[in-house]
Amino acid sequence: MEKIDLLDKKILGILSKNARIPFKDVAAQCNVSRAAIHQRVQHLIEDGVITGSGFDVNPKSLGYSTCTYVGINLERGSMYRAVVDRLQHIPEVVECHFTTGPYTMMVKLYAKDNEQLMDLLNNQLQSIPGVVATETLISLEQSIKREISVETLNDKQ
Repeated sequence: MEKIDLLDKKILGILSKNARIPFKDVAAQCNVSRAAIHQRVQHLIEDGVITGSGFDVNPKSLGYSTCTYVGINLERGSMYRAVVDRLQHIPEVVECHFTTGPYTMMVKLYAKDNEQLMDLLNNQLQSIPGVVATETLISLEQSIKREISVETLNDKQ
């Protein structure tokens, strides 16, 4: 990954607040041409600094009222990739992490109700070969959701 300069940081700061802002407006705020912004953003994408640009869909609007974190213990940590391959086929699973601590992995999933959650746990997650135990934590409220702040980047990069 190449160094991120002050202009890149300014662009990232603007886009992180509003990813839909037109490049001409970003260019005006940065006092550079629209072509320069386009080129910089392309480099940030190619370098893996910007990893996505999409819309966040509110799961509740689709009927998913329960956000759940599930700690999963595996028979062996080396089974992680095979378990991830199986989890890929469960659309309600939206995140998966290989972790340290009391769980081998942690997944985030959404369920429409407790009945569906029970089905996801008992018939889908716990039936994956290698899964020996799960612990379920239901989120009651999401209080913070944000990307890492661009302002926290060290100017000496």
